[in-house]
Amino acid sequence: MAETRTGDTTATNVASQTSQRGLTPIEASVTVPNDSKTSKGKTTIANSVVAKIVGIAAREIDGVKAVVGTGAGATISGLATRVTRGDTRSQGVSVEVGEREAAASINIIAYYGVSIPQLADAIRRNIIDRVESMTGLSVVAVDIAIIDLYFEEDEKEEEEPRVH
Repeated sequence: MAETRTGDTTATNVASQTSQRGLTPIEASVTVPNDSKTSKGKTTIANSVVAKIVGIAAREIDGVKAVVGTGAGATISGLATRVTRGDTRSQGVSVEVGEREAAASINIIAYYGVSIPQLADAIRRNIIDRVESMTGLSVVAVDIAIIDLYFEEDEKEEEEPRVH
């Protein structure tokens, strides 16, 4: 394993992979240092846990239709997860986690008509709040990609039976 030094954080990257921010990829976990002098052990948080927190926090915001992956790999992965009834809360989310910091990227489908800058700001604030309060990690960046718009009229048209 390779170590990457970024500022005052050190991240150990799986299979010598490096990231843009010097943080670990989603398959790894991080041991969170305890600030308490009475600690009797260590706390380890899997990166997949941080990814789930990010996905759930984004879905809590009005104006978000879905959090989705992109590309052929995400399509196959999403189909397999739905068929096996797997957990979809971290789909469309990637995280990089260091010893004390975390960064996230997320792909969103937004409802048509919402203010995208206001939506992105609300998503970002909620993700930062949830991750920091639940993990004790400092969130250094939340990258949001609005990859599609959802039109409620499309859903209404599908519900109406068509008589010919």
